[in-house]
Amino acid sequence: MVLCVGLLLTGPEKQGSQDEESVSSEGLLFYCAAGMKEPVQAIAMDYEAEYGVPVEIQFGGSGTLLSNIKVSNHGDLYLAADESYLEIAKNEGLVKEIIPLAEMVPVIAVLKGNPKNIESITDLLRDDVSFGLANPEAAAVGKETRRLLDSAGQWTAVEMKAKVFKPTVMDLANDVKLGTIDAAILWDAVVGQYEEMESVLVPELEGGGTLISVGVMTASEKPTSALRFARYLSAQDRGLAEFAKSGFRPAEGDLWTENPQVVLFSGGVNRLAIEKTLDEFEQREGVDLVRSYNGCGILVAQMKTGEVPDAYFACDVSFMRNVPDIFPESVVISETPMVIIVPKGNPMGIHSLVGLAQERLKIGIANAEQSALGKLTSDLLQEEGLLDAVMKNVVTQTPTADLLVNQMQTGSLDAAIVYKANTPYVRDKLEIIPIDSPSATAIQPYGIANQSENKQIMRRLLDTLSDEHSKNQFEQVGFDWKSPKQGS
Repeated sequence: MVLCVGLLLTGPEKQGSQDEESVSSEGLLFYCAAGMKEPVQAIAMDYEAEYGVPVEIQFGGSGTLLSNIKVSNHGDLYLAADESYLEIAKNEGLVKEIIPLAEMVPVIAVLKGNPKNIESITDLLRDDVSFGLANPEAAAVGKETRRLLDSAGQWTAVEMKAKVFKPTVMDLANDVKLGTIDAAILWDAVVGQYEEMESVLVPELEGGGTLISVGVMTASEKPTSALRFARYLSAQDRGLAEFAKSGFRPAEGDLWTENPQVVLFSGGVNRLAIEKTLDEFEQREGVDLVRSYNGCGILVAQMKTGEVPDAYFACDVSFMRNVPDIFPESVVISETPMVIIVPKGNPMGIHSLVGLAQERLKIGIANAEQSALGKLTSDLLQEEGLLDAVMKNVVTQTPTADLLVNQMQTGSLDAAIVYKANTPYVRDKLEIIPIDSPSATAIQPYGIANQSENKQIMRRLLDTLSDEHSKNQFEQVGFDWKSPKQGS
């Protein structure tokens, strides 16, 4: 029978909360892997005492809980002892956000002093040793044990010799504690919760391990409240401290703030593609997302004088490379070509970059010191041997492309070089001329500041900006979508 314990935590309601949802008397329904019982109960009780939010916890094997979630499609959070279960849940639309908590590795659990002198997987096969395994179909440690021992060519023998198969690690741990069996393969953090037991590290299980994560369910009717508890659970100075106390290896976590403020610097070209997504993220997460849109040269100058955001979404990779000490890694999300815009009818007959060099034109470009577009434009014209000829016609250099688009609409310019993504709402008023050059493309990367205290929030923002809904927003305004990847 699957172990499934329900715990309803109640306590005083927190006064003066800014979010009525956070003090809902309905509380949160939390499905949690049995091996996390000790820290999770303590964290949930602390959270309720601090914020007055009751948390009903159902414990069980990770696989069993996932099966229950599929059937009921009801609840707020799901914590699995192996992230693969959460990936399954996400792929099936059951979970939206996934937040890492801690790491564990499989070990052989024995009584203190190791009375049977068990030092290897082979020792488990001795006639004088009885041992148990977790069910690979129900518990994460069972699934990982099967994977590792299968690779070592030992799974069949171990499976046949096992005295018992249990649905949760806690069932197995209690069997070892009571002496019903001599040993079991458990997570190291679970063994650490029993003073009567110790861990035996063996080569066959080396390289194994799992990342414990919590997911916010798509079925949740209180996603902001669920995310707030998930942030508390994963905060380095709240939940993760409790995980560490219980013997787990905590993941990197944010510092706890009930209503955090996070800052995003973004090149102005990205605004049309991301503003709606940012609004939705801000509301769901319950955070204050401060946005600063400007030319990337201006933003980089601000950062170099100490004004560092939590994340930076650059107009082009060249301006991310200017701050590698702040953003050591980045992810490419999109790209957009540079284009020439001219009045309807193209009265000056401009059909390429060469046409911008004809006499008596009024040309607008972006400022090369203040913006990525300006730097790309200058480099492109230099590459084509047209820089001096075109610059003779330039009458304005702006920090952002939207200012050029506005000037084109007033008739003060004959042509301007902007991004295609700057033009979705003026295509009925202006003509768009493609630029035939591989250098006429800007690539937009997203990076998280290494000194941010809100890295997990900003990673979830990256996930949101990288999902299918966001992709549609980008493509509607003229960006080409790129599969997000690390290290761009």
